[in-house]
Amino acid sequence: MNLPQRICLLSLVLPLCGILGAQSPYSLLDPHIGTANEGQTVPLVGEPYAMTNWVPETRSTEDKCIAPYYFADTRLTGIRASHWMTGSCTQDYGSVTLMTTFGALHTAPESRAITFQHSTEVAQPAFYSVQLPDDHETVELTGGIRAGILRARYTTAGDVNLIVENNARFHDGWVHVDIARGEITGYNPVHRIYQGNGKLTGFSGYFVVQLQQRAQSDGTWCDDRILNAPELKDSSCKHMGAYLRLHLSAPGDLLIRTGTSFTSLEAARSNLRAEIPAWNFEALRTKTTRTWNNVLNTVSLEGGSAAQRRTFYTALYHSLLLPRIASDDDGAYPRFAGNGKIEHIAGKPYYDDFSLWDIYRAQLPLLTLLDPVRVQQMMQSLVLKGQQGGYLPIFPAWGSYTSEMIGDHTGVVITDAYMKGLRNFDVASAWTLIRQNAFDTPPYDQYKDGLGRRALKSYIQYGYIPLEDPVAEAFHHGEQVSRTLEYAFDDAIIARLANALGHKEDAATLAKRGSNWKNVIDPETKLARGRHADGSWITPFVYDKWVSYITESNAYQYTFYVPQDVPGLIHTLGGQAAFVQKLDGLFERKLY
Repeated sequence: MNLPQRICLLSLVLPLCGILGAQSPYSLLDPHIGTANEGQTVPLVGEPYAMTNWVPETRSTEDKCIAPYYFADTRLTGIRASHWMTGSCTQDYGSVTLMTTFGALHTAPESRAITFQHSTEVAQPAFYSVQLPDDHETVELTGGIRAGILRARYTTAGDVNLIVENNARFHDGWVHVDIARGEITGYNPVHRIYQGNGKLTGFSGYFVVQLQQRAQSDGTWCDDRILNAPELKDSSCKHMGAYLRLHLSAPGDLLIRTGTSFTSLEAARSNLRAEIPAWNFEALRTKTTRTWNNVLNTVSLEGGSAAQRRTFYTALYHSLLLPRIASDDDGAYPRFAGNGKIEHIAGKPYYDDFSLWDIYRAQLPLLTLLDPVRVQQMMQSLVLKGQQGGYLPIFPAWGSYTSEMIGDHTGVVITDAYMKGLRNFDVASAWTLIRQNAFDTPPYDQYKDGLGRRALKSYIQYGYIPLEDPVAEAFHHGEQVSRTLEYAFDDAIIARLANALGHKEDAATLAKRGSNWKNVIDPETKLARGRHADGSWITPFVYDKWVSYITESNAYQYTFYVPQDVPGLIHTLGGQAAFVQKLDGLFERKLY
């Protein structure tokens, strides 16, 4: 299937296959959807799968599970060049924030923050703008894959400031200002979370920020203290950065362009030149808008209300943001778990930030239909991670092993691609790595650092993970029943790949393990239930609330996690009538 082939997606409520008339998908979607409460989505600007997205910042932190933007907030602290994994509860990393202000110089986020109204915001995939009347300006931004342009439009003359903040969460960033070049450069070392929490990844977020106009003064800053030095490094500041200050003799525009990289300052500058060769805001906006239109228009939809169409295309937009491109324009990227080593990939992007527990079910299978060429590049990126790090990662993010969430779904997404005929990646190496994850546990020092399946030895020994195994070396401890169910699914699926590749013995073993779900379905209650090493079931049994052996759910709900063998599950639960009654009970008890 080749783009731009149009794909008609089945809807339960809408007629099929048509054209939306005057309204394009691009104009229908709303990036603000999901930004309230704990949706953890943000209005990102940039190309699909961009290395760096441009985000209005209302929370000046890279703390875990704090998104850069929340709709309930009323004060803007800047525009962030962000690597936030939208929709996740993870971390931003290696980011930098730009803020243009009017009048006196105030640097710390709480001091420079300015009130804004959502009614003045324009949020699109390729463009964002907001009016800041207290500073006599409108801020606009657009972005590409690794670079972006910020335009500040002032309605009055006066002193204006470009403030750049290193978002160095561990106070180990570096920044330098060069007034002669009108340039601020810097980097922020990236640190891990989950397994290996706090350790350096071996790479940084590098940035080059250039101001078109000539500045009259410059400096660095630490919180609200203005420093004369042109360079600041490894400070004790809660917030740090640099600034350029100039005087506008008449109303007019400031243009600021920024390049980013995960490999070096030189690469950030090269990425900037490649994507923004001239000071042309509209050219970049037009290019990125065209790219989004081309991608969104691969799916056509007929009928439904405006609200339904908006929801559909906004969800599609969100599905086209991750995994992110992690390689430079010339193909350089940080070696996975590589302690600072740089690799090169020729002629195609390298991808990272695979939130696999969240995307293996639906988003990646969707991409196999919408963009099969890119999916094969993503599969090769996963293979490269396994080759470079030693084991296939389970939830690869910020260039590192994390062992976040449960299951071992990397093999599932690779199998899905292969079975759909997408085989332009190193299939032989992929299988070797998938098999290793399914059968081998690495030495303890590697296992503790996030390599390998959690609790694999128990799973193989008992056919389930008993409650006596605490699954200690994991961010999520316990969750033994959910892990058993998900490993059984993984094994059933990769057995199909083994069979297709001619590995009959492995296929038989894995297919048998694919039935391990039966070992955690209690025959009395016919629900998923915690089980001890001696085979006895946990008592008392709580099925309608979270318990330690279930992941982010309840035992009643997880009972239905047997997608590889629905007929078998129906039989185990007592036949079709009993199964339907059990399924209805999920909704009657409001346990979904």
